[in-house]
Amino acid sequence: MATRFFGFLLLSVFLGGLNASRPAINQELSSIFNELWRLDVNRMTPGIDYTISVQGRAGFVSQGSHVVHDHASQPLFSNVNENKLSNTTTFSRFMSILDNYERSTGVTERVTTEELTEINLFLDAVLETQVMKRAHQYLVSKGKSSSDLRLFKNQLNLIWFHLYHRQRNTGLDSCGFEHVFVGETKSGTEIIGFHNWVQFYLQEKNRHLDYKGYKAREHDLPDHDDHVLNLQFSWHGMVKPVSGAFIGTSPEFEMALFTIVFLMNTERSTTVLVNIDQCQMELVVIRHGRSLGTAYPKLISSNSRHVRQHSH
Repeated sequence: MATRFFGFLLLSVFLGGLNASRPAINQELSSIFNELWRLDVNRMTPGIDYTISVQGRAGFVSQGSHVVHDHASQPLFSNVNENKLSNTTTFSRFMSILDNYERSTGVTERVTTEELTEINLFLDAVLETQVMKRAHQYLVSKGKSSSDLRLFKNQLNLIWFHLYHRQRNTGLDSCGFEHVFVGETKSGTEIIGFHNWVQFYLQEKNRHLDYKGYKAREHDLPDHDDHVLNLQFSWHGMVKPVSGAFIGTSPEFEMALFTIVFLMNTERSTTVLVNIDQCQMELVVIRHGRSLGTAYPKLISSNSRHVRQHSH
């Protein structure tokens, strides 16, 4: 009897282990994130405000390698409505911050008063959106943020813009915003962070970035209207083997999402599985003390394919 029970226990552990690689869907976060999705009026519409061409599936590249086979002869973005970008307050103020940072880690950031003003104006614009107002309301209801708007703004500032050491024995060389939205390079050999579509588009347009193709499972081909993609690209001669990014979403939507995941968890590294609109994705957040180390989406499946697969 004991051996049979032990065998059953081993089998249970093994089967449990097979499912343990992917967490269960977080229904509560999926619900609030879909609310934010519906409130994101600044989101760009595929085929109208921008057009992407996903092209070929990218091959395997090891981190730090400069050699990569190009599976996309065209840029990812064939056009973006720049007029709409510059006339949408959160986007235009977001773009004004993108050039404030030293690309390489290990190089101390020098912040001018003009740059501090740009950050301040950007946070003000974000806080005026329905997306961030709803996120704030949710965090207050969970006891994670103060209802005082000034204190919440300080909290966002600490999470996203507080400078810290990413590389040891150097000055303050990084922050959450720079890492996630702008991208950084490390030791001149690898790209770290860089999970934003606007920065991707601008760098591609200025020929600093070359899109190499998408990353996805065999049966899960991305479409031109997918709002999350796993991408491979080179930037200033370095290669990012895979980088998850939202496409078309507003900066306030991405900040709201990752701020909620950051504040709802205390572990150094958190991965939540959520369904947003027609996509199933993992949201990964890694802390750097009281600030954000990195945050990105990792597409699991899109266009409700995960729903269709389960209904068969």
